[in-house]
Amino acid sequence: MTPGSQSHRTSLGRAIAFLALVFGLAVLAGGGARAEDVIRSHGISTFGDLKYPADFDHFDYVNPDAPKWGELSIWAFGGFDSMNPYTIKGRAGALSSIFYESLLEGSADEPDSLYGLVAESLEYPPSKDWVIFNLRPEARFSDGSPLTAEDVLFSYETFRDKGLSSFRAVMNKMVAGAEVLGPHRIRFSFKADAPRREVIQTVGGLPIFSKADFERRNIDFEETTLEPFLGSAPYVLERMEVGQTLVYKRNPDYWGKDLPINRGRWNFDRIRVEYYADYNSAFEGFKGGTYHFRNEAASLIWATGYDFPAVKNGWVRKDTPPDGTLASGQSFVMNLRRDRFSDPKVREAIGLMFNFEWSNKTLFYGLYKRINSFWENSDLAATGKPDAEELAILEPLAPLLPEGVLTEDAVMAPVSNPDRQLDRRNLRKASRLLDEAGWVVGDDGIRRKDGVVLTLEILNDSPTFDRVMLPYVENLRRLGIDARLTRVDNAQMESRTRSYDFDMVVGTFPMSLTPGAGLEQYFGSENANRDVFNLMGLQSEGVDRLIEVVKNATTRHELDVSVRALDRVLRAYRFWVPHWYKPVHTLAYYDYYEHPDPLPPYSLGQFDLWWANKDKYEALRAAGAF
Repeated sequence: MTPGSQSHRTSLGRAIAFLALVFGLAVLAGGGARAEDVIRSHGISTFGDLKYPADFDHFDYVNPDAPKWGELSIWAFGGFDSMNPYTIKGRAGALSSIFYESLLEGSADEPDSLYGLVAESLEYPPSKDWVIFNLRPEARFSDGSPLTAEDVLFSYETFRDKGLSSFRAVMNKMVAGAEVLGPHRIRFSFKADAPRREVIQTVGGLPIFSKADFERRNIDFEETTLEPFLGSAPYVLERMEVGQTLVYKRNPDYWGKDLPINRGRWNFDRIRVEYYADYNSAFEGFKGGTYHFRNEAASLIWATGYDFPAVKNGWVRKDTPPDGTLASGQSFVMNLRRDRFSDPKVREAIGLMFNFEWSNKTLFYGLYKRINSFWENSDLAATGKPDAEELAILEPLAPLLPEGVLTEDAVMAPVSNPDRQLDRRNLRKASRLLDEAGWVVGDDGIRRKDGVVLTLEILNDSPTFDRVMLPYVENLRRLGIDARLTRVDNAQMESRTRSYDFDMVVGTFPMSLTPGAGLEQYFGSENANRDVFNLMGLQSEGVDRLIEVVKNATTRHELDVSVRALDRVLRAYRFWVPHWYKPVHTLAYYDYYEHPDPLPPYSLGQFDLWWANKDKYEALRAAGAF
């Protein structure tokens, strides 16, 4: 579940993600369960057992002896005017959630487990009607002040009362209340009708702020601020040039540096973010050594641009480690709040006009695969016709679902001719669909219905994306749609997206391998007009009820089946035109950065797992690499 704003979706909190917890034996006095029934553990797993025991020394995928030294320097797009990642106001700085920790944190080699970070242990009955977290007495905020149960309570109440509306709605359905039992002990109680699978994980994953800091500075959580809230994590803000540069430094007095969960992690003395207006200027900065680590997103640059002297001299390394994470769900997203997109035939026709195969061959150098599923790159993606288990879920909801969901293959992105920008077969099919929907071509070649022109404006704030969008616009115009590409700046994009003033924009749907209540933020009817997570404004009772089925799954198998059923239905609504993904990371970096080999399956980990080799750095500097 996501407490932050969409503009912060590339933050460290998203890059690292919090994931799962454990079962153990227990003793506890606490209401509602016999002492002998209470589970006491160092973590919790959604399904099954935890991988790491209570006395584990470090995660398997880290280098426990990684040196603590150097700087990781990266780039970010556009600019920023706030350091509050938890409000829809302003544009939050990259990694601006880096200051905050939670009671529990996940490992990067398990999809379903969370381990104690600020919490030393947790106690709960098998019913999960409540949970008690026992905080580590040594936990401190970065100013040295103690982190207590009062701060945890304050943080929960802040998110409950002033967090994003969609997050508040989900939280209020789960949590009945919270109470401080002692300086380092807090209890959460859960509502009787709340699905139990992830209630503990949800409250355990909330960022923790300093109550005293909020009171001293009279902070309004819903407003922007350039002064970060006080946190307890390994990094603090060192330097800022608004909209241009952010520098985070590792706190040498970080309270949790010796914890097993942190051993071999947080190795850079500094993390520096340089902002650029577009991909091309950012690439020039990398070539000139302004920053040293680049996760390449531009296929043209990856295929043709890495022939500059630093590469030829062996100073810059290209690396393609496997990426086992879910595809981001990047796509063109239609605004269902617009009446002209209410007919699924119109949406299907619009989707048919994007020729991925031609784009991949002509523009992307064959580097990508097509996204078809909201859970692409996993076995949670729906395939073929629904099997008996899926049908058992879908059939009772049949009147609430799109046509064909129960009897037809899962909707796949259309396949087009890779040798021609305009696939005439798909053009003919799209034309028939629009004719059937009542959008008739006039003498001027433009389609109208009841005298109204079929228009489609695509917003774009990235100049380098024009080469992808302009051929798509041309294809749409050949179909008779009055399509146009409108260039806007970052601020305009934020404003128009948040006010739902768009026809189509590029969005993402970052799903989880263990999805639950967070699905309500992206696809729930209640959130269609609350904030920007439900970007398309989907309102479907069938989807709402499928989300409840997913939330109530009690085994991994039940969850997998219910997610595939949900994926099948979401794809049938055709509110997106899915883009592409890579099953590998395409990285370029100056060859003094090092990483564990192999990397964990669910995280690139450049911020917390990588390190800098000082000898290599000095050799490169002596050679004139930067």
